[in-house]
Amino acid sequence: MTRQKTIEEINLLGSHPALDFVNTVDSRGERWGPEFLNSYADLVTWARRVDIVDEEEQRTLLALAKRSPSDAQKELICARELREALHRIFLVEAQSKPVREKDLELLNEATRRAQAQRALFCRGNAIEWRRLPAIQMNAVATRVCLLAADLLTSRWSRRPIQVCEGTNCGWLFLDHSRNGRRRWCSDRTCGSHARVRKFRAVRVK
Repeated sequence: MTRQKTIEEINLLGSHPALDFVNTVDSRGERWGPEFLNSYADLVTWARRVDIVDEEEQRTLLALAKRSPSDAQKELICARELREALHRIFLVEAQSKPVREKDLELLNEATRRAQAQRALFCRGNAIEWRRLPAIQMNAVATRVCLLAADLLTSRWSRRPIQVCEGTNCGWLFLDHSRNGRRRWCSDRTCGSHARVRKFRAVRVK
């Protein structure tokens, strides 16, 4: 029996944190799952891997979760709900599907909350956004939603979002290939498996 990967081991293939967040489900093809965000600690661990939180913030969030496990569980559920809404919204671009009004409302509401967790600072002669320290358990989700909003609104100045064509995959990624026709989240995994299946099918004929 193959051991399921953990959140520390999953590949980060989306080329953007918001897409890697959506890809925290192992498969979105003919079957769904397994789930990689099985605890609030998993959520924070993933956030550290993609630099959404730093080490000190990671310790702070885990300490908050330890003090209030019920609140941590609620935040985990909310983060999963945001993830699924983002997946459907990203598919609007990747597969020309209509956006669901409820999904956009959820993202809008999360973005409004997220704005309160960043502020403008001076850096030399420039003014820039800087996120405030993560001292609330919703910090990961709010930071993800801001990244997702920036990705969605930059459609015409970046590479397109694509869906992996691998069997039982469905992961999302930014297509940085030279010809813009990338088909797999990873050529070494889904791409290799597809070629093996094609070869076997030809041999059977």
